[in-house]
Amino acid sequence: SGLWLTGSPILGYMQFPPLTQNVAHAEFSMPVFLGLAVLTLVVCGVFVLRVTRSQKGGVTLPSSVFPIWGWWAILWTVAWWVIAWTRLSPFSVIQEHTFFPLWIGYILVVNAITQSRSGTSMVTSRSRYFVLLFLLSAGFWWFFEFLNRFVENWYYEGGSNSSGIGYVVSATLPFATVLPAVLGTYDCLKTFPRLQLGLDRYTVIKCRYPQRCAVLVLTLFSLGLGLIGVFPNELYPLLWIAPLVIVLCLRSLLGQPTLLRDLGAGDWRRICLLCLSGLVCGVFWELWNWLSLSRWVYSVPYVDTLHVFEMPLLGFAGYLPFGLECAIIAEFVSPFKVEERE
Repeated sequence: SGLWLTGSPILGYMQFPPLTQNVAHAEFSMPVFLGLAVLTLVVCGVFVLRVTRSQKGGVTLPSSVFPIWGWWAILWTVAWWVIAWTRLSPFSVIQEHTFFPLWIGYILVVNAITQSRSGTSMVTSRSRYFVLLFLLSAGFWWFFEFLNRFVENWYYEGGSNSSGIGYVVSATLPFATVLPAVLGTYDCLKTFPRLQLGLDRYTVIKCRYPQRCAVLVLTLFSLGLGLIGVFPNELYPLLWIAPLVIVLCLRSLLGQPTLLRDLGAGDWRRICLLCLSGLVCGVFWELWNWLSLSRWVYSVPYVDTLHVFEMPLLGFAGYLPFGLECAIIAEFVSPFKVEERE
């Protein structure tokens, strides 16, 4: 909508698949970098300090035998990791297609850990939900590929440069693993009680006029998201934050429960574990992408420095709200309200 208001051509942004390219963005800015770094450290530090100070006594969880399929998943993941990071000629045909099998392995491994620690997992007890997450995830990440056309913060290189149906199929398979990976990691982290200590009775956040606040926030973030193509250097963080906020506001206006309802009781466990789940997956995404034949590369305004793998250090902060975003989307197939709260 922002491009339309400024008279800019929009047909180029409507192509499918939404291919991106290397675009020069605003140069590194120390004030912006330091400002965002301080903000991230303060926000995260508050919760880390809370959990650390609450580590009193032992917290145990009954565990069972690690399932045999989990061991096979570990071997599978290691094998594909070797294929992804080497250029062995016998595997040359599949070396640019390692992302999907790597993440299938990861998803099974975290489910196996969950199974061994809690006696249940998505794979064994919620198989329908597990399968639906793959289907939903494919469309979910294509949406972010579309948004990236307006900011061009990442682009792909090293593949066979296929297009059309071939590219759609080869891209959709990896995209389908995003939600199962993040939600599987969330289930796994829930089995580690020490990660949640002190977060069940923390700062209470309530809004006196929730409907008015939802309308105001929805308007502001919708406007910001609509303008990312006009101001890509300034508004690119909204690519990760705005969809989350917009969906939360819409659910609130429709009278539907949201993930934020726990905050009214001072319960931050679910929010924090989802953010941590996004970050854990983010580390593995960037790690396995680093030396793979077919990979993505970043071009981020103002903070493109101190790279960890291909990602600028501050870019990892984007995985925190992304974990919440994944949970919001997963609610379309299985509302979080069906989960028991401890």
